[in-house]
Amino acid sequence: MATLAEKKEIVKGLVDELKEADALYLTNFSGMSVAELNELRREFRSKGLPYKVYNNTLFRRALKESGKFENIADHTVNETAYSIIQGDASMPAKVLKKFIKDKKKPEFKAAIIEEQVYTADQLDNLAAMKSKEEVIGDIAGLLLSPISNIIGGLQAQGSNIASAVKTITEKEN
Repeated sequence: MATLAEKKEIVKGLVDELKEADALYLTNFSGMSVAELNELRREFRSKGLPYKVYNNTLFRRALKESGKFENIADHTVNETAYSIIQGDASMPAKVLKKFIKDKKKPEFKAAIIEEQVYTADQLDNLAAMKSKEEVIGDIAGLLLSPISNIIGGLQAQGSNIASAVKTITEKEN
């Protein structure tokens, strides 16, 4: 059993993580064997994502102290594992969706991204979300597309004009 000082240190660490986080995912891991839980942790780690189990009371205290993601506190019951995400908020959903499809476990409880809570029935939507980098890439592609079309059109017009001038020159000769 952790001492009061150890518990305070855990809460402090969680508060710091939560303040920097972009998203938070919660799963119910009850019914999973240790081997299955370790396999899921490995899947998360392979994508550079955390997947940890905390005492729910301590986690709720950290949520309250951080002032962030408090509206997901109702989901911090039973056997809950947490993934505190910085960066690509859709990656945990992709990992969970694949793992749940293969193993039928764990149960996705909820996620919160930018103060928007997503519940268990929205995992597919979360997994289909594009990452911030993908969206920026799409926007850049859309912005560059008209420029490419203009350059292509100018190049085509230039070759048409050049061929027309060549044809006229050949007729005169």
